[in-house]
Amino acid sequence: MFSQEEREVIYDVIYKRRDVRTFLPDPVSSEVIQRVLQAAHHAPSVGFMQPWNFILITSADIKKRLAWAAEKERRALAIHYEDERKTKFLELKVEGIIQAPLTICVTCDSTRGGSHVLGRNSIPETDILSVACAIQNMWLATCAEGLAMGWVSFYKKNDVRDILQIPPHIDPVAIISIGYTNEYPSAPILEQANWEKRRSLQNLIFYEEWGNQE
Repeated sequence: MFSQEEREVIYDVIYKRRDVRTFLPDPVSSEVIQRVLQAAHHAPSVGFMQPWNFILITSADIKKRLAWAAEKERRALAIHYEDERKTKFLELKVEGIIQAPLTICVTCDSTRGGSHVLGRNSIPETDILSVACAIQNMWLATCAEGLAMGWVSFYKKNDVRDILQIPPHIDPVAIISIGYTNEYPSAPILEQANWEKRRSLQNLIFYEEWGNQE
């Protein structure tokens, strides 16, 4: 059992976690990084397959190449948005990859555990979902450590595979930037930019069957 104070801390971290794009160059100790990675490694995984790997990147050259891949894709995606919405989309920063002292590529190995992994036999996507759980644990752990974390989602996977020499069967699920920041947002960046409003939870809850809200 957790005390009331402990429960409040857990929810506080959940609500304060943010996707950050601006970082300070200050180094992060290896002890802190290990705690964050341990938190990720203790995420639930379907069939206990633990499909993740973590590629830790501090090389300025490699980070610049990753930033290039992200910037290229960001500009390609911008054609889908017009006027003010396009401008706001283009203002989303990928410089965090270069600014942050540490970049982590989180991967998924769908072959881990062999051909018959409990749960994945029925729903193959559960390996990616397991990796997503690990990334969420990283996000909560970095928040608790007073760190900032940004998840870059604009890149072609083959570009990242080439840059990091990742085998073809390994999926580079996420590019993560981790470091300290002096610009920790009070609300999600896209919410502040009026990209979207938070939906009402009550409108998303159904009872017994789809669409039944009574």
